[in-house]
Amino acid sequence: MDRPIPTDPLLDRSDRVQQLKWIVLVRVIFCIVLIFSSLVFSTGENLSFLSQPFVTLYYLAAAVLLLSVGYGLWLKQGRNLMVLSYVQILVDTFSATVIIYVTGSLDSIFTFLYLLIIIYGSMLVLLRGSLIIAGISSIQYGLLILLEYYYIIPPFSGQHTAPASLNPSLVFYRIIIIMSACLAVAWLSGVLSRQLRRARQDLKIAHAHYRRVEKMEAVDEMISGIAHEIKNPLASLAGSIQLLREDAAPGSREDRLMKIILRETDRLKTIVDEIRLFAKPGRANAVPVKVHEAIMDLVTLFLNSEEFKNRIQLVTHLDEDLVVHIDPVHLQQIVWNLIKNAAQAIPGKGKIVISLTCPRNHRIYLTIRDNGQGIDTDHARHVFDPFFTTKPDGTGLGLPIIHRLIETYDGLIDFDSIPGKGTLFTIIFKPAKPVADRTKS
Repeated sequence: MDRPIPTDPLLDRSDRVQQLKWIVLVRVIFCIVLIFSSLVFSTGENLSFLSQPFVTLYYLAAAVLLLSVGYGLWLKQGRNLMVLSYVQILVDTFSATVIIYVTGSLDSIFTFLYLLIIIYGSMLVLLRGSLIIAGISSIQYGLLILLEYYYIIPPFSGQHTAPASLNPSLVFYRIIIIMSACLAVAWLSGVLSRQLRRARQDLKIAHAHYRRVEKMEAVDEMISGIAHEIKNPLASLAGSIQLLREDAAPGSREDRLMKIILRETDRLKTIVDEIRLFAKPGRANAVPVKVHEAIMDLVTLFLNSEEFKNRIQLVTHLDEDLVVHIDPVHLQQIVWNLIKNAAQAIPGKGKIVISLTCPRNHRIYLTIRDNGQGIDTDHARHVFDPFFTTKPDGTGLGLPIIHRLIETYDGLIDFDSIPGKGTLFTIIFKPAKPVADRTKS
């Protein structure tokens, strides 16, 4: 089932800022063009610059220009961008209605402005928002024509045909056509905007992912060789210390020192195992796994963890029956580490949202979002680099291993983070056939 892309600030912020900048610029250009075209038209028709409807259009263009300055200042602050999007769109629909009224209502050539507003609005507020904008535009246009038709408001200029003098069927059909056009354009542009946004997101994730893969390939062989060379001497060292400890008196200084050596030896073994997993994960144990069930098992484990259960709210939005061909242990390692990292990034109480969807492009999207501290801009470039860590007791291999595991199963991973707001990790898997279907084939 195709679901709308959530308007998540971590995904949309940079794109939204850029789109709002362009919209403000285009609006300013439109106002300037409207002013000059009105001047040219009035000159060509031997009309006064100060005659109606030109004066009203000048005032309206000036007002919109001033509003655009206000939008620019609001945008510069970078706050409540979704609210700014809706405010701009709604004010623009009202401005379009005024322009249509001034230029003759039914005779106006500017009804196309509603369609332009709906199209650019769909880029900002997607399908649902564009349908709302289409409905508001339709209502404004219908009310304008009906109010003129029933003499509640007079036509702006006597040079245009008053709706009341027309056939009622013509007025009715004109309103229906404009409303239908608005809704049709809203639906189509909303669907296309959603698909474009998903395609741009996929392209961004793929580009970042493969750039990191190229970077990792340069050190793979070296890391694998180092891990292999360390493993055997480390095992010999641990065995020798165990034998020496048998001769030491329990609780003696020598016994305590050897305990420390053994503890650190075990830590080194863990690091070596992680290095080997990072270098060569392997997919020999891959089977079809229902991702929903695997995630819910980890959610249950997480919610029963003493470290997190009383301070982290965990919310899930999971499509069922989505299947990935993967080693179940690897999938658990991927999801558990991302959930744990998200929880550790939240000081005090906070929230983690896990989503699992499969849109029409037939890829599985797993997102894990938190409202924690976010990732510092300087650190964000290195989070997948081996041995890079900001944790005092970390090895710096957690996220690189996750990256390598996902890459092993032809998946992609990327993240968006706003310092002080939170982080969103997005994983894209290729779906496998449902378990029932695979048994039949």
